[in-house]
This record gives sequence, C-alpha cells and structure tokens, in this order.
Amino acid sequence: MTEDVAAKPHYKRVLLKISGEAMCKPGGFGIDSDELSVIANEIALAKDTGTELAVVVGGGNIIRGATLAKQGHIDQSTADYMGMLGTVLNALALKETLERKGYPARVLSAMDLSAVAEKFIRGRAIRHLEKGRIVIFAAGTGNPFFTTDTAAALRATEIGAQALLKATKVDGIYDKDPNKYDDAVKFDTVTYKEAIDKQLKIMDLSAFSMCMERKIPIIVFDMKTPGHIAQVVSGQPLGTRVID
Repeated sequence: MTEDVAAKPHYKRVLLKISGEAMCKPGGFGIDSDELSVIANEIALAKDTGTELAVVVGGGNIIRGATLAKQGHIDQSTADYMGMLGTVLNALALKETLERKGYPARVLSAMDLSAVAEKFIRGRAIRHLEKGRIVIFAAGTGNPFFTTDTAAALRATEIGAQALLKATKVDGIYDKDPNKYDDAVKFDTVTYKEAIDKQLKIMDLSAFSMCMERKIPIIVFDMKTPGHIAQVVSGQPLGTRVID
C-alpha cells in the first residue's frame, strides 16, 4: 500500500469487527503472537489514515459459548459469560500489542473488570476516540444470548460510527459459500432488504436489523490481505457494501 492510499480517511469514525479466530493460526486455538502482530499492524495502518477507530473482537479462539452450551454440561447463560471473558483476553492482548507499536489504545468492557479494563460508558468511549486513541470494546453487550456481531452493531450505533467494517476470511458477500461452490457469485453492493430476501448470512438478525434501522453501512471484506482495512477506511471499493 502506498502512502497516499492512507492519506485521508473516507469515514470520520468507524467500528471494525474482527473474529477471535483471526488471533490464531488457521485451525488453531488461543492467541498466536505472530497473528496478533499482523492484526495490530493492519489496525495501525488504518489508524494512520486519521480516522477514529473502534474495534470489537470476538472470542472464538478462546471459547465458543454457544458450542459449549450445546454439549449440555453448562447452562447457556454461563457459557455466554465465559465467551465474553474470552473477548476480554483478546482485547487486552490487542491493546498491549498496539501500544508497543506506539498506538494509544483503551479497552472498554461491558462487564465490570476494573483491574484490567475501563467500564464501558458511551461518553468515555467517544472522548477516547476524539483524543485519537483506538478503542477496543470487550465482553460483548455484557448480557448472555447476544453475539459479538450484535455487540458490534450496538457499539457502532452508540458511538455514531459512519460504517461497520466486518473483517472476514472471504472478500465479500456471495450468493453461496465460495469455498464450496466454484460458481458462487459475489455482490459488490446489496441493500438491507435484498440481503434479508436472499437470506445472505452477513451477521445475526438482531445485529443486522440494528444497522438497517440506523442506516449504518456494513462493509464485508477480506482482512487477511495486507492493507485492506486502511483501504476500506480510505473509501476504496473493496468487498461488499450493504446499504439502505
């Protein structure tokens, strides 16, 4: 990526949603230091555009509450809280890595974990963003039965993000799984209604409905390609845009 690509942000404030699996090697578990450094570098490039950047990270590399609950040994609520704690581990690792690279960051948790993170307060989050800090939201919504996608949509709404960037393993939204079907067709742009009618699996319905109601564009793109986050923030037409 050239310097002028990231010279000016297209969006003043965005929320980036990344999966917990991005923190580890493909098929792996836990937090891999190399993968963590790559993610931090990509977020740093996006921050260099001048945009105000918030991040929601999943916890699937640590524990999947829904999967654990389905096994029948742990109640869904407890399993979900365990999953929330997994996102806190990822958020702390990401914060430390960013700060070691010279990028001030703060972890704001939906759960009260004052020893390691600030409690989420909307005004506090916005002040951090305005001061140029990267804000990492942890612990989901703080309530069981909600995914980190819903947490991302909620936080994007609360901070007034101009777009929700959903980083995935594929380069956009397709009519069917491109990893299984060679004839899968990619959409450059879809409306919220088209996405619902075509049953495109972008994120869970509660998260999607929140973005649709608030008219927050969702941009789905491949995070693994170097420079993609910064390019999306700069307004380059990558991935798939979900718009009103």
